[in-house]
Amino acid sequence: MTEQAQWSGPPRFLPPGTPTVREDGTRQFSGLSYALVAGYRPLQLDVWVPPRPAPAPLVVWIHGGGWLSGDRRYLPETLRPNQLFDELLDAGLAVATVDYRLAREAPFPAQLHDVKAAVRYLRAHAGALGIDVTRVGAWGESAGGHLAALLALTAARTDLEGELGVIGPSSAVDVVVDWYGVADPDTIPRSPLPPGPAATLPPSALDHPPDVLLAGADPATRADAAPLRQVHPGAPPFLLVHGTADRVVPFAQSEQLLAALTAAGVSARARPGAWGRSHLQRVRRGRRHRRDVGASPGGGADRIPPRHHLTAAEPGGTGGAPGSGKVPGRRSGQRGRTTPAWRPR
Repeated sequence: MTEQAQWSGPPRFLPPGTPTVREDGTRQFSGLSYALVAGYRPLQLDVWVPPRPAPAPLVVWIHGGGWLSGDRRYLPETLRPNQLFDELLDAGLAVATVDYRLAREAPFPAQLHDVKAAVRYLRAHAGALGIDVTRVGAWGESAGGHLAALLALTAARTDLEGELGVIGPSSAVDVVVDWYGVADPDTIPRSPLPPGPAATLPPSALDHPPDVLLAGADPATRADAAPLRQVHPGAPPFLLVHGTADRVVPFAQSEQLLAALTAAGVSARARPGAWGRSHLQRVRRGRRHRRDVGASPGGGADRIPPRHHLTAAEPGGTGGAPGSGKVPGRRSGQRGRTTPAWRPR
C-alpha cells in the first residue's frame, strides 16, 4: 500500500498557464494568480508578450483610483480602451497589468507588498512568460504612480517586501514613469466635493483617500508611504508627468519629488502639463509619427538616460488591442501616440 502524500498547505501562488496566442503572434496570459492570501480575493495580473525572437523587456502597469478603486484591465477614461497596452506591444515591449488590495481591503503597506510580490512572481516565471527581467520598468497613474515610485525607491527595504507569493527574487525595477502620482499622502489637500454631487454619494465615498490608506498608521509607516521620504542616491531614473492645475494631486507633489531626486543625484525629468493641466484631463492630439518607436504625452520626446535598461522613445502609432486579435500597426487616420512608452535599447 503506497503512502499518501502529506498536504503541504495552501498554495502561495499559481504558475502561469497556457497563453492565448493572437493572429499576430502576441501571447496573452490572463488572470495569473501571483499571490493567494487567506481571507482575500486572489491577487492577479495579466501579461501580454509581443512576438519577437528574444525575451521582451517588461513594463509593469499599476492602475490608479485613489487606492480605493481601479482595475488592472481598465485605463483612465481619458485614454482609448487598451491604448497604453497597444503602444507598448507595438514598441516590442511586454506589459504586465497588476491588481493590488485596495485601502478598504487592507491599509498600507499592503498595496506595496502586493506590487512587490507581482514583480517577484514575474521574475520567477520569466522563462515561461518569455520576458526579459533584466529590463523592467514600472509605470503608474495617480495612486498607481505613487506605488510605482515606492516600488522603485524601496527595493533595498527588506522590511517592506512582505511575505506574499514568490519569495526570493528581487522586486527592484530599472526605470519609472510616474503619471501625476502622490509624493507624500500626508500633504494631499482635503478637497470636498460640491454639495450637489456629495449629496448623492454614501458617506464612505466622501472620506479623504489618504485617511483610508493610512488608517491607524504610526509615524514610521506614514514615512514609508511617502516616496518623497524614500529618495536615495542610486535610485532608478524617473519621468514625472503632471498637469500644472491638478486639484486632486497638486502639481507641487511632482515638483517636490523631482527636487528630492535631483538633490540625491538621481536622473529625473518632469513634463509639467504634458497631459493637460488638470488631473485626468483628456490628452491633446499630436501629429503622426513613425510606428516603430514609443511615445510621450503631447507629442514630445522624453528620454530616460540610455545607460539604463529601458528608454523613452519618440512618438509613433498604435497597435491592436490586447486580446482583440488585431495585428499591431497604425490604423488609417490614427493620430500619433499620446502616452509615454519605452522601447528596447
